Amino acid sequence: MRISTLQAFSNGVTGLQRNYANAARTQEQISTGNRILTPADDPVASVRLLQLEQQQNVLTQYSDNLTAAKNSLTQEEISLSSANTILQRVRELTVQAGNGALSSKDRASIAAELQEREDELLGLMNTRNARGEYLFAGFQGKTQPFVRQADGSYAYQGDEGQRKIQIASSLDIPISDNGKKTFVNITDAGRLQLAPPGAPGLPGLRVSTPLVQDEVAFSSTPAFPANGIEIRFDTVDPRSYEVHAIPSTGPLATGTVEEDPVKANKLVFRGVVVNFDGTPAGGETVQVVARQVGGVDVQKQGVLDTIAQLRQVLLQAPDSPEGNLQVRDAVALGLTNLDHAMVTLDGVRGEIGARLNIVETTQTDNEDVTLVNKGIQAQLRELDYAEALSRLSFETIILEAAQQSYVKIAGLSLFNKL
Repeated sequence: MRISTLQAFSNGVTGLQRNYANAARTQEQISTGNRILTPADDPVASVRLLQLEQQQNVLTQYSDNLTAAKNSLTQEEISLSSANTILQRVRELTVQAGNGALSSKDRASIAAELQEREDELLGLMNTRNARGEYLFAGFQGKTQPFVRQADGSYAYQGDEGQRKIQIASSLDIPISDNGKKTFVNITDAGRLQLAPPGAPGLPGLRVSTPLVQDEVAFSSTPAFPANGIEIRFDTVDPRSYEVHAIPSTGPLATGTVEEDPVKANKLVFRGVVVNFDGTPAGGETVQVVARQVGGVDVQKQGVLDTIAQLRQVLLQAPDSPEGNLQVRDAVALGLTNLDHAMVTLDGVRGEIGARLNIVETTQTDNEDVTLVNKGIQAQLRELDYAEALSRLSFETIILEAAQQSYVKIAGLSLFNKL
């Protein structure tokens, strides 16, 4: 086969370029530390690396979401802990207000601190997060959730939404609790009333507002009658009474009003307590039914309304036996409702604690998956330096040999033989 001078020169240059390119590529791999410089180096590994990078980006977003969830839940837990501390102090003041030896001025001083605690609690319930959104407003983050109205009661202006955030591929976790669930939907121990209200027609006997003191007994079988009860005092023995369901199917219980006024005269029936003060004349009938507003049964009451109503009674009750009875009833109702409020807060705090545990566990899993992901990426992408250095040394020898051979071949010519 004949080889022209041009062909010899061209083959030599091509070989030099190829050997130089191999050595340069190996040198670039060593300088970058990456085995794959272009997808053509390893198509299968390149696709796998792209998938792993996408997964890593998702894991990074989940990590950011976990941090945000932890911060939000921690802030909510701190706010609820502070609210619980306030309620404990309010309960102490309520117990103190139940002292029958206090004067109206003493009760007014207690009411003054209750006002301060009420305002403090209102501020906590309107807490904002780092983004300036109200923590307990549900989805209405820009709307102040709790507002004091002209009559001293409180209105909730948020909604019942619960914000969630995705912290894993198939796991969303709530990062907030709406104020209605936390502070408003609290079982009201005063959800029963006398019918007719105030029990008129009982000049010698005062019947207190019914109090649901034991929720378990109230709802357990046999439960408190759905339509209420009727208390009937005997005409022959005025101090004796019978308790009938409405409508009556016969007496469910009986009792007697003690002659000694110092003794506690009260009816305790299936979790409901009714106090009797005075002397019945005989033949009185009192009904205990569900309290209604606008034709709807009242079952819940907000904690702020509980404090406000107690405070108003302490301020308005006169220095008289009747005033002392009003305070007694208000204190009993307030203590029970405060206990319900603290139980509700403890329940929400328990849910927050469970979510924080999930966040911590998911963070650990996320970090473990991230380490595995980076390890696989390293195996696919990173260079084996020992192999690369050996290869670079070999390619350098080849390049030098090619250069020397090219010089010798380029020097060959038939004219040198003439």
